[in-house]
Amino acid sequence: MPVAYSNVYLQSAGMFLPGAPVDNAGMDAFVAPLNRISERIKRRILAENGIQTRHYAIDGEGHTVYSNAQMAASAIQAALDGAGKTLADIGFLSSGSSGGDALMPGFASMIQGEMAAPPMETLSVHGVCAASVGAMQAAAMAVESGAHRLALSVASEMPSRLFKRSRFAAQGYDTDFDAHFLRWMLSDGAGALLLGGPRALPQAGGLRLKLRWTHMRSFAGDYPVCMQLGMTPDRSKSHLDFPAWSDAEAAGALALRQDIRLLPHLFDVCIHEYADLAHKGWVPGRGIDHFLCHYSSERFIPVVDDLLNKAQLAIPRERWWSNLAWRGNTGAASIFIMLSEFLEKEGTRLKAGDTVLCFIPESGRFTAGYMLWEVELDTSDAPERQAVFPHKIEATGTIAGDTLPDVSTIAPPHDPATAPSALAPLLTELASIWQDYRSRVWRTPLLQRIRTRQLQTGDYVRWMSHWIPQVREGSLWMREGAASLTGDHAALAALIDLHASDEQNDFKILHSDYLKAGGTETDISRLRRNPGGEALNAYLHGLAATPNPIGLLGAIYIIEGTGQRIVPSLLPLLRATLPLPPDAFRFLEYHGANDENHLERWLLAVQMALELDSEGTAQQAILQTARNTAAMYLMQFQHVLPDAMH
Repeated sequence: MPVAYSNVYLQSAGMFLPGAPVDNAGMDAFVAPLNRISERIKRRILAENGIQTRHYAIDGEGHTVYSNAQMAASAIQAALDGAGKTLADIGFLSSGSSGGDALMPGFASMIQGEMAAPPMETLSVHGVCAASVGAMQAAAMAVESGAHRLALSVASEMPSRLFKRSRFAAQGYDTDFDAHFLRWMLSDGAGALLLGGPRALPQAGGLRLKLRWTHMRSFAGDYPVCMQLGMTPDRSKSHLDFPAWSDAEAAGALALRQDIRLLPHLFDVCIHEYADLAHKGWVPGRGIDHFLCHYSSERFIPVVDDLLNKAQLAIPRERWWSNLAWRGNTGAASIFIMLSEFLEKEGTRLKAGDTVLCFIPESGRFTAGYMLWEVELDTSDAPERQAVFPHKIEATGTIAGDTLPDVSTIAPPHDPATAPSALAPLLTELASIWQDYRSRVWRTPLLQRIRTRQLQTGDYVRWMSHWIPQVREGSLWMREGAASLTGDHAALAALIDLHASDEQNDFKILHSDYLKAGGTETDISRLRRNPGGEALNAYLHGLAATPNPIGLLGAIYIIEGTGQRIVPSLLPLLRATLPLPPDAFRFLEYHGANDENHLERWLLAVQMALELDSEGTAQQAILQTARNTAAMYLMQFQHVLPDAMH
């Protein structure tokens, strides 16, 4: 659950961007191409991420100009200056980063030492992008508990030192795409927030920003590593396992990598988590007024927008704000830098009652981070409703008169298929059911074995042998359910029949995969479902035979969602692990590509069902069937491997 606060306010914010902005043409002076394909990769990545300028704390020779601790110290000083405070006023300092200048001690201690700060309580949060949320949450709790009157939280990143061309000399100036990718994505910078109680600073009237809640949830147990530093490309060996670090560097274990095939699933997980928060009442019913989304690339704007729309939690694009285009992606520091600059440039537009949602998805091993702020009127001088915030943000190290691009032209608004607002309660609760189901599926023995690349060909064949008869029955129970729809449900029955027609031969593709993988049973009727599959099949056939079985739409949501949101994550892992030909995975590939269209059809069917629901029972029927289907589909996954049957 989120951590709620009643006495935590933003007193000031500061940021530090080292040196002059570096445009795309000038990047080669800092992050030089490695080989002949580097330039092509660079053009492709920059065309998608939308970053126009960024900052580096190294010079053209690769020498460090500002250390990570120095950048953090500069951001802290900017925040202190904006509040008219000194380090002597601070009792708590937390830092969030993927790494400081030294492996130990903790980064917060190094920052304290860099600033020659007096004794204070410190905490170093190590992670990737969401480390900033963890650091700020600790600072907020220090204030909320009354332990400290003022607390500082800083986030700083300096990945440029990892991207220097000289770092790749031991590999012959060659590396894989996953390591190439981040060289053109990440840059340096730091941001800091000063938190305090409602009367920690003298108020001159006007508005102040109150922290309502923070929420951070890790899904590391659900998905493989997506972004990592310190392991070999196949993640089988740590850099500490080599005889010397030079050997680790030659093996590629000291290159920062990101598995971009997993990235779309990060946003799916995070938006479902947000939908769950909304369902539990943590999101204002009237919506969000200002949305600060830390997406790593503008390519993901329509992805986030689409998912929010489908969850009936849309935030109009004119309420989004990002400085990615001109500040770059600075990892954990991004959201602090973004909030600082947002308040500096947009603070006068804020009014009492406005909400500011900060969304921080972390790809390291999938963490969802959120912060909800609310603009509050300072009651000590109520008439001044439009006053500037009681703090000033100093962007130390930036160029005066820096021309900013028109963010409204970064990407066109996405126009996903949407549903009427009446569907919002159903869709948000379904999202909550899905989030729990997906997380449990990823922890089943089958998927654990896939994730750790221990799956054997025999395991895959066994899985397919259980799945084939289950898929074969899918179109049958759907047709049976359509036949049970009577009266005004004729159009809905026709839509379900159409869906059944699309899937009636899918089991043949799956059987072909089974044979290509080494399966020997040519008579499909001799294959048997496992206990979970048997339970699910009996349940769906039984439900389909009842009058007007609207609840079947809940089953379709779970089954099609599995094909769209789980299967695509498994496919690259299976291909990398199993010595099988590409045509042994055709069924998984087909569903990963087509189930999104199936879910759009499902949305139309749900709308039709609710419009015909004169008794008000359809929504609960859909939700209950979704819960039951999720439980039995989970059982089907759990019983694939022999040692899991008990």
